[in-house]
Amino acid sequence: MAFVVALDAGTTGVRAMAVTESGSIQAVKYRELTQHYPRPGWVEHDLNEIWEKIRTVIDELAAELDEPVAAIGITNQRETVAAWDRRTGKPLHRAIVWQDRRTADVCDQLADDGHQPLVRESTGLVLDPYFSGTKFAWLLANGGPDGAGVPADEHLALGTIDSWLIWNLTAGQAHVTEPSNASRTMLFDIRSLAWSDELCSVLGVPIQALPTVLPTSGRFAVTAETTALGPGVPISGVAGDQQAALFGQACFEPGMTKNTYGTGSFVLMNVGSVCPSPVEGLLTTVAWSLGPDQPAAYAYEGAVFATGAAVQWLRDGLNIIDEAAEIGALAASVPDTGDVYLVPAFAGLGSPWWDPYARGAIVGLTRGTGRAELARAVVESMAYQTRDVVDAMTAASGQALTELRVDGGASVMDLLLQIQADQLGVTVSRPRNQETTALGAAYLAGLAESVWDGPAAVERAWEIDERFTPVAERSHADRTYGRWLEAVRRSRGWAPQQEA
Repeated sequence: MAFVVALDAGTTGVRAMAVTESGSIQAVKYRELTQHYPRPGWVEHDLNEIWEKIRTVIDELAAELDEPVAAIGITNQRETVAAWDRRTGKPLHRAIVWQDRRTADVCDQLADDGHQPLVRESTGLVLDPYFSGTKFAWLLANGGPDGAGVPADEHLALGTIDSWLIWNLTAGQAHVTEPSNASRTMLFDIRSLAWSDELCSVLGVPIQALPTVLPTSGRFAVTAETTALGPGVPISGVAGDQQAALFGQACFEPGMTKNTYGTGSFVLMNVGSVCPSPVEGLLTTVAWSLGPDQPAAYAYEGAVFATGAAVQWLRDGLNIIDEAAEIGALAASVPDTGDVYLVPAFAGLGSPWWDPYARGAIVGLTRGTGRAELARAVVESMAYQTRDVVDAMTAASGQALTELRVDGGASVMDLLLQIQADQLGVTVSRPRNQETTALGAAYLAGLAESVWDGPAAVERAWEIDERFTPVAERSHADRTYGRWLEAVRRSRGWAPQQEA
């Protein structure tokens, strides 16, 4: 029996997971990542730490495997950017994380200069600091040890975290990526599936520093001798974390939709092999490419910036809970929030608002508001933000949602999923295996190496854990949602004060 190993380089931690030919998980190893906040609104990761902890989890996993590894799949936090020197492999700056807002003014200037239509039409994205392009531009202008910018010479490598991992796994022999990650950079034409010369010119990003784009499922490279898995193991599947989860949830038909409740929440709807026109409030993204002779699949996406991050804030900022896992029981200990609404716009608001200047707000506080009410308000905010996105998505696609498949850390909360079903008015389905992101990467790699015979094998492996059906009156759900929208309006009115 051969294993497929999935490497999942997330925002808060990294894991290595061994998947058997039957689709079951043999072993998982995990390490948490350090979060760096050098200034308000700035978020960074240490690239060397990411690689060292990936090496650690690989070492620990390899020690438990007694069968060969058929392939490696990689999934990663998207939009986070890396710059390194091809000669030494050394980072030229910390990674700038997807949550980082330092380039908001650059995006405003690009919009003022009339570049928004080009970005929308070519990339399916919006001008927002969430995406990689302006982060690359910032590194070129301000990175490096002296802050004078990283040199844009033939030795410069720019990429997302998947590219950084593959570079290290192959000892610097491969600088590659694939369309689901490339489509998040604001530099990639999602129709031609190629880097855009025009957008690279607008942002001042040297196209020769970017990685070669290969299909999502297919052989990228093979490992060097520097990993515990040994030399020559094919790296054969790579996808951004949300597209990997869509694949792992077996959402292969147009209209099928998933939501991942992670650090943020990400709703993706499969819209088929024809790239749709841009839609207000939503992103259009490449879901995957299963080979050079197959059309790419596209998806509508709604990106919510803070769901699990709000739980971390309760734990680390307010000390309301000691562990993130405590929030479900605490929130369920009260029947409602006492009409309290919490908008976790710590880094602005994503879909469908796209407001980088919004700030977090708590509305409706009374003397009777306590820990449990705040915890429940955070849980409810996850469901409300998902409804914001789903309402925009169904309006854009003209297709009513019939089911939402869910995964991610917070999806273990029955309370959250029941509130979600009530707010959407549809069934919410939680699979038996919650590691859909890593599984998606494993399946993509295994398909390329004939471990599995096609997407039908993924469908057979997907098993339901529990379904949640709506029980609340629609009038009640709509009333509370209306109050939520009022709280969002107030959060958007609180722009940060500008220095003179």
